[in-house]
This record gives sequence, structure tokens and C-alpha cells, in this order.
Amino acid sequence: MRERVLVTGAAGFVGRHAVPALRARGFEVHGVGRSPSAEATWHAADLLVPAERHALIAKIRPSHCLHLAWDAEPGRYWTSARNLDWVAATLDLAQAFAAAGGRRFVGAGTCAEYEWGAARFEEATTPCRPATLYGAAKDGTRRILEAYAATQTLSVAWGRLFYLYGPGERRGRLVSDAIRALTAGTAFPTSHGHQRRDFLHVADAAAALAALVAGDVPGPVNIGSGAAIPVRALLEGLAARIGGAEHLDFGARPLSPTEPPVIEAGTRILTETVGFLPRFDVAQGLDDTVAWWRARGKAPG
Repeated sequence: MRERVLVTGAAGFVGRHAVPALRARGFEVHGVGRSPSAEATWHAADLLVPAERHALIAKIRPSHCLHLAWDAEPGRYWTSARNLDWVAATLDLAQAFAAAGGRRFVGAGTCAEYEWGAARFEEATTPCRPATLYGAAKDGTRRILEAYAATQTLSVAWGRLFYLYGPGERRGRLVSDAIRALTAGTAFPTSHGHQRRDFLHVADAAAALAALVAGDVPGPVNIGSGAAIPVRALLEGLAARIGGAEHLDFGARPLSPTEPPVIEAGTRILTETVGFLPRFDVAQGLDDTVAWWRARGKAPG
């Protein structure tokens, strides 16, 4: 019998790529999200409602869980009080999962759990001192889950996602908004773009999470490329593929003084212990992203 994995947020930006990645690893995939996928057995449930969470776990009885669902509304999620709702829902989901015999729980964390300022973020040595409610909610959830797992026969891992881009990215994020502006030939006001960020194609992030689900590596694992690049270089790469470089208005928006000059993932655990290597470099990732939007005949909506 194949092992059964529940993917929450399976219709989201990462989830829609994680489902096929898990299927490729031999899992029987069950998804819960806003819209069904042909690649998973689909379930309708509001994960913020306790009775629906419990009924979902009781019905599926998954051996593994990849928990991606969270409030990720662009421009809102950093400070939204809904982060508190998702902390409670995640902890209860994990408890119900363990009580039903679940063995491996992988949550989606964020690089915003770290204290800004390090030249490279390492899981074992960089302090976690989040500057936002979102980062604090994720970090707090991870700490409680690990303490709880130590009292159970439950394995918990925490994939800390860095800066993702790629097919299916919703409006309100950097790459999707830039594609929209360049395609329409309208101005794209942005920062000076010299700050360096660790960008990773979403399909690689999803495949890394699938590898984490299938393995037994515990604790936090950075999911990034391991090589930060200037934001300006990413945007200029898009313009080189789409045209309209003159519409990139660098410096039109001030960069917040709290923004660090570099955010880069240390990836030794991901590459050496989990055994995962990304498939896309930045050039290939931008090619794939632009081709995906062109194939649909529109910019991100």
C-alpha cells in the first residue's frame, strides 16, 4: 500500500507544484484547497474550523502531511491577525494528525523567522528573532511543534522558504507584477534593486518540500538557491525576455531602512543531508516563467 500524504493549501502557488512532486515519489496524494486538482484526491474543508480539520484527518488518515495552508495575501500577511488563527489551526491539525497515526509532518516556514543582518542564514547558527508578526507566528509554531513531537512518535520538519517565483504566481508579488507591467508597457516603479535576495523557482521549492516529506531529516531546513542575486538583475532578466526595460523605474520607491542588504540561504542541510539539488538556475527559471505566461496569452492577473 502506498503511503498517503495530505497536502494543505494544495491549490496554492507552492501546493500546485508540490502535488505532482509527491506523486512522482510514489505517494497517494490527498489535497485540500480552494480549487480541485486532477493530480490529487480532492477534499473540501475549511481548515480554520476545528470540526472540519478533525473530520478531514479522520477520513484520510494520512501517514504524512505537508502543511502549506496559511494566510499569504500580498501586502497583508506580514501584519495580519489571521496569523494567530493559523498558529492555532496548525497546532491542532498536527495534534489530530499524530492522534490518527500520522508519522511525518512537514510545515512551510519562512526566511522571515531569522534575525535580519547575517550575510548568510544558517539553520543551526543564525538567531531566529523575527521582525514581523508573520515571522513570529511561523517561528513560534515551529518551536511548539518540535516540542510536541518530542513527546510523540512524530517526526517534524520545517521547510524555510526564501524568495519564490515562477508559473502561477499571483498578482501583488514582485515577478508577477513586473511581468504584468512589462507586458503592458507601463511603468514599474521599484527600489534601486541593489539589495540581494535568494530567489528559487517554485517548482524547485515544491520538489525540495517533497524530498523533505519523503525523508526523515528533522527540524528546520532552508529552501533556497544558496546564491542571492540583486533584485535589479532579476528584473533586468525579465525585461531582456519580454522587452520594455525602459519601464523599469529603479529608485522610484524608497527601500525601507529595515530591509537588509542581503538575504541568502545556507543550503548545506538541503543539499547534503536531504540530498536535494535545484533543477533551475535563474536564467532557466526566468525562461520557464515567461514561457508559461506567454503560453496562456496573458500577464499575471
